[in-house]
Amino acid sequence: MRFVIQRVTQSSVSVDGTVIGKIGKGLLVLIGVAEEDTEETADKLVRKLTGLRVFEDENGKTNLSLADVKGELLLISQFTLYANCKKGNRPSFTEAGSPQKANALYEYIIAKCRENVPIVETGSFGAEMKVSLVNDGPFTVLLDSEKI
Repeated sequence: MRFVIQRVTQSSVSVDGTVIGKIGKGLLVLIGVAEEDTEETADKLVRKLTGLRVFEDENGKTNLSLADVKGELLLISQFTLYANCKKGNRPSFTEAGSPQKANALYEYIIAKCRENVPIVETGSFGAEMKVSLVNDGPFTVLLDSEKI
């Protein structure tokens, strides 16, 4: 499982020109699921995500978590995080989880995040989405379940 986490001052996602999710200060998280991922994998990454100290304190140091700043989450499913570009110029997505598996784990991640974060907005699984953001910093972190 992979999370691309971007600290934002604002972010939104739209489908067919209609905004379906919007946050202020917080984290935009792009979520990629592999076939071997489980709820336990998701639990590990959600714990890490919600505990990350990536917001600045009064001294400009990244010491504060999402809860400390009353931040919001925007969660977007993105199978392309498992693109394999080793051969040729056209990415292969065979390492990504099946749509059924990925959607189930995406919904699970949303539910787990909502247990600890008051405002959790989402994209629409499998839809063609337009995501906009103002990256704060810029500050972007990659969490890969194989590396944490």
